[in-house]
Amino acid sequence: MSERPQPLIVGAGPAGIRAAQALVAAGLRPLVVDEAPACGGQIYRQRLVPDGRSSRDLYGSEAVKAEALHRDFAALAGRLDYWPQSLLWNLRDGRADIMVEGTSRQVAYDGLVLATGATDRILPIPGWTLPGVFTLGGAQIALKSQGCAIGSRIVFLGSGPLLYLVAWQYMKAGVAVAALLDTAPFSAKLDLLRGLPLFPEIVLRGLRMTAELRLAGVALHYDVRNVRILGGDRVEGVGWGAADSERRLPCDGIGYGLALRSETQLADLAGCRFAFNERDRAFLPERDAAGRTSMPGVYLAGDGAGIAGADAAERAGERAALALLEDRGLPHDAARSQALETELARIGRFRAVLEAAFPFPAHWATAIADDTTLCRCEEIRAGEVRRAIAGFGVHELNRLKAVSRIGMGRCQGRICGAAAAELLAHETGRELAAIGRLRSQAPVKPIPLTLALDAHREAAE
Repeated sequence: MSERPQPLIVGAGPAGIRAAQALVAAGLRPLVVDEAPACGGQIYRQRLVPDGRSSRDLYGSEAVKAEALHRDFAALAGRLDYWPQSLLWNLRDGRADIMVEGTSRQVAYDGLVLATGATDRILPIPGWTLPGVFTLGGAQIALKSQGCAIGSRIVFLGSGPLLYLVAWQYMKAGVAVAALLDTAPFSAKLDLLRGLPLFPEIVLRGLRMTAELRLAGVALHYDVRNVRILGGDRVEGVGWGAADSERRLPCDGIGYGLALRSETQLADLAGCRFAFNERDRAFLPERDAAGRTSMPGVYLAGDGAGIAGADAAERAGERAALALLEDRGLPHDAARSQALETELARIGRFRAVLEAAFPFPAHWATAIADDTTLCRCEEIRAGEVRRAIAGFGVHELNRLKAVSRIGMGRCQGRICGAAAAELLAHETGRELAAIGRLRSQAPVKPIPLTLALDAHREAAE
């Protein structure tokens, strides 16, 4: 165990980098733990090896921001501790269990900034477990960090700004994008006009991407329903629409996602209080405008606290660090804190615009076929879940987990949890907020059993 507790930052994306920068500027030496091999997070993910692509090739119009973040974090070397490719898998009693280079280390911390980011949110559809189907985030990782495409003729499916961004990135990389299937109606895009006064450059950039996709010959379809992925041993195509008028399109790769969901497991293990968030359709840890949670000394920043994007993550990371300094009685810039909160509030208003323009297709839960796999870890089909709900009179998500094993697999519900919640709410006629949330347990992600045993022995000594 480390002898001198220090501030601990989980995540080296935009939020974690700005939090680290603010703490170092105040004379503290934080420990930054991140699962990736290099800083930047998902949005500004770096290449595994140099491959001739420029920052502009990787990040497009966001290249300047990406370069600034990478450069600023590199400048902190020697003034912080940085553990890349490390997994923080448990929190308890002011200590963190971290898998580092094949061993489990336990560190004490004094102040915890959780900048854990987000992952793709999906609902199961027929064929979604076939080889060749990737989440949008997975498709983006393949392209950014490895310079690989997920297929030679790709369809992108779902909803949210990321859907258009990843399709555009693949198109610019020279990959054949067959179509973009948007679950939202075209009329919803008119809500983007309300965002022009707030962030005109972002709205116009999105419109430009859409126009470039169309000019490149990418077919755009809206209000897509009844989607099924076709194929035997792997993806061969996609179909959508009513059975008597189904449309089909051949492809060998699919990028799929319905916006994002916050990674909140560590906030749960830290003891933070949660509340239901209507916008994100999920229970999120409570926090104030500065990022303070219900647990003293625990702060939230970035998409792990609620989906708001990379620009908000940078500001929220810095604001959380300033809150930590203030709570310690250390010098901090109160005017800067207020300015950051003002900017975050403006971004929050814009986020509401995006949610209206890219709505989550909640109605899909009513159409999940009984033979569709809902939980791929435990190989549980939607029909089994429906029978468990009816047979046991289930109306709470953890009870459903107990009787069906939903959420007991390797991902602990990170993939199937949102779908199970939507299905349970629909089957019981209850509001999504009324069915509860899956409780997190350590380890938050799979680790070798020997590491857990080593950590247990260390804690007992």
